[in-house]
Amino acid sequence: QVQLVESGGGLVQAGGSLRLSCAASERAFSNRAMGWFRQAPGKEREFVGVISWSGGITYYADSVKGRFTISRDNAANTVYLQMNSLKPEDTAVYYCAAGRTSTTWPMRNNPQGAIDYWGQGTQVTVAS
Repeated sequence: QVQLVESGGGLVQAGGSLRLSCAASERAFSNRAMGWFRQAPGKEREFVGVISWSGGITYYADSVKGRFTISRDNAANTVYLQMNSLKPEDTAVYYCAAGRTSTTWPMRNNPQGAIDYWGQGTQVTVAS
């Protein structure tokens, strides 16, 4: 069974921090780059960042670079998104995604087309 389950969302004041987690089944996690996406109301889903299978390479959208950090624990089949200095414009549903390959390159070049599995999403709301 393929599963990606996000947790850790909630309401936070601007300038605050949240840490999202995504627990995955073995099939949806092993040997895969893992990404985070978000979708704000009335907007298309957008790429946030990606981490390689090894964890050695990460890549972020310009809008979150320097504020968000992706990490992973391969022994626990879990990927994390640490979000600092949150802004009201970060308000969105955040999705975890399993890439088709172990490297970040496909997701960096064609984010939506490089995903095999999606999580159900977790809401993040940043109050001003």
